[in-house]
Amino acid sequence: MLPTKHKDLTSRTALELRRLIGRRDISPVDLMKACFDRMETLNPGVNAIAATDFDRALAQARLAEAQVMRGEPLPLLHGLPIGIKDLQHTAGLRTTCGNPGLRHHVPTEDTALVARLRQAGAIVTAKTNVADLGVGSNTRNPVWGATANPFDPQLTAGGSSGGSAVALATDMLPLCTGSDTGGSLRQPAALCGVVGLRPSPGLIANDHRVLGWSTLSVLGPMARNVADTALLMAASVGAHPLDPISRDVSGDAYWPLPEVDLSTLRIGVVEDFGGCPVEPDIRKTFRDRVKRLSGLVHHCEPIDLGLGVDAHRVFEVLLAETLEAAYGALRHTAPESLSEHVLASIDLAAACTLADRAWAQQEQTRLARQFASALTRCDLIVAPVSPVSPFPWTQGFPERVDGQPMRTPHESLALTYLPTLATNPAMALPCGVDARGMPFGLQVIGPLRGDAALLAAAQAMELAFQTDASMRRPRPGIEALLKPNPGLVRDTPPRR
Repeated sequence: MLPTKHKDLTSRTALELRRLIGRRDISPVDLMKACFDRMETLNPGVNAIAATDFDRALAQARLAEAQVMRGEPLPLLHGLPIGIKDLQHTAGLRTTCGNPGLRHHVPTEDTALVARLRQAGAIVTAKTNVADLGVGSNTRNPVWGATANPFDPQLTAGGSSGGSAVALATDMLPLCTGSDTGGSLRQPAALCGVVGLRPSPGLIANDHRVLGWSTLSVLGPMARNVADTALLMAASVGAHPLDPISRDVSGDAYWPLPEVDLSTLRIGVVEDFGGCPVEPDIRKTFRDRVKRLSGLVHHCEPIDLGLGVDAHRVFEVLLAETLEAAYGALRHTAPESLSEHVLASIDLAAACTLADRAWAQQEQTRLARQFASALTRCDLIVAPVSPVSPFPWTQGFPERVDGQPMRTPHESLALTYLPTLATNPAMALPCGVDARGMPFGLQVIGPLRGDAALLAAAQAMELAFQTDASMRRPRPGIEALLKPNPGLVRDTPPRR
């Protein structure tokens, strides 16, 4: 059985917990201990948590409690435990990126986002598991092992932010960070029944981006509902001198969110972006959710983006360039530390010409303009997040989708990497379950830098979904998670 002393605290929203802390109704210390208890009870069954910082986190919770009792002004996330994706540097806490070459890496400084969240009062409690170097649609690596889906521990949580998604879905932590290149944040959020936002590039500064001017990879917030996601977004945004594309924006734009009248919204529906393979059961589920959504909004109609772009090749070239910049040197000095698909991308980069790069940039620009044009005819675009239901975590990626073989490990992510290429903000919004009883996520896409409006509209949708059992966010049962799943875990360094 779960511990009873702090049982109810971990199921509360981040927003509610923050209000209770501010009113002195709960102690940050009790909340932290409740999260510890929850992690120690459930993590052996899902392996979402990598390195932990329990001693320092508890000390910071005591400090947060003292600040409350002294009546000091409290920042936005004061006293809230947070999980940090194990790609993002945390001072004094192991950051492995799930890679054996970084197994014992302990940074001396926080990445800009982590520093900003600490300043906002969040308490870094644990690192969350990732795909090796954050590359892949399945969260597993040679350091920490695999992360299981809490709705079926034999299946994947998605990747690469699977640890964050599972920690949220199982109420281990109220807030987590993620990152997203081709869908690394949105896909696991959808497959685990939580919310994840890929923001417009530049809103959340990333001082560790290897290609400083690239818009391909962004950092983003993850939570169990839209309001908590917006709260974390508000604490995350802002410029940083070491990120040349970061923007000087205020968190006030993201919190509190304004109310949105759903009946005024014009929704454009895209089932496969004109050619992405999608499993028939996922199409059927998506059509059912669109039909239900259409009764809530002004109109919900198919929209033709007229892409006509070889997006698969565009993404392949731009991803190869990114991985070459980040890990190309290791190709020659320590190739054994790189996974097979990272090596393949680096080899592709070596074969690309300047003409290939120019073509990819041109096509990306054309695609972005087509998305922008479509969003003058509607307020939001909705699409599926994942073309498949969760597959076994022992499998690296779905090798076939709707009968089509996937040429590369990332081709099955086309539904999410198209909005990535367009640079539009896009989020995974829980929307019931699919035909197999696994979480289904609706991808909601807004205009570039329209993140606040996107969040506000998604919050209105989420509220409306609560009245329909087939639309509301699913919750995993915990009975199957109480038994440790040793097959998930590698021979790892100590978690503490």
